[in-house]
Amino acid sequence: MKAQDEGKNLKKIVGLAAADLVKDGMTVGIGTGSTAAFFIEELGQRVRQGLSIRGVPTSYQAKLMCYQHGIPLLDPSLVDRLDIAIDGADEIDYSLNAIKGGGAANTMEKVIATMADEFVIIVDHSKLVEKLAVSFPVPVEVIPAALGLVMRKVREIGARPELRMAVRKAGPVVTDNGNFIVDLYFDEAPDVYRLNRVLKSIPGVVETGLFLGMAHKALVAWEDGVEVMLASQKD
Repeated sequence: MKAQDEGKNLKKIVGLAAADLVKDGMTVGIGTGSTAAFFIEELGQRVRQGLSIRGVPTSYQAKLMCYQHGIPLLDPSLVDRLDIAIDGADEIDYSLNAIKGGGAANTMEKVIATMADEFVIIVDHSKLVEKLAVSFPVPVEVIPAALGLVMRKVREIGARPELRMAVRKAGPVVTDNGNFIVDLYFDEAPDVYRLNRVLKSIPGVVETGLFLGMAHKALVAWEDGVEVMLASQKD
């Protein structure tokens, strides 16, 4: 329980730090997940105090949270550029490559991140890893009709695919786009750049959860404060 409380506290700390990056007049991509939730909560408080922004959410979850906290929203389909996008991650390496999609929103998260002049990932230190896809699977959004094909193709490249099943609903997880999520497990760390190319070449794959070379900055929460990692620091 103590470890859970510590993790929650670190998520809150980095969420608050991320809010400091948002300035008056910005159009902001707003991420999905437990860490982004603290960011949204703080952003809503600042909006009530007079901060003038427009948010572009990455999921229904983010949209509903923003609405509850009074953050003015724009529909993503009507936007082609953002000042900044801030989102969590399931894993991030020291080159700021990341895996996202634990919340099944990776396709829209990638769209929003690509729109942004600055894409910032916010995590607690437990998400920082030497190599991606060793302890966390790579999520892939798949159109339902292509499920069988995709499962066969990913096995051929050495993955162990699992269709993600819903917890409080019968059947598989269905994304905001009406698709399935297939989680890919690997016995050894894959070449993520090659993996991303191969996956996106499979008909029926909508998008992967690999965010490679996209982040400009990462905020990482430690017990003694928030570390800022910059893309320019990549090896």
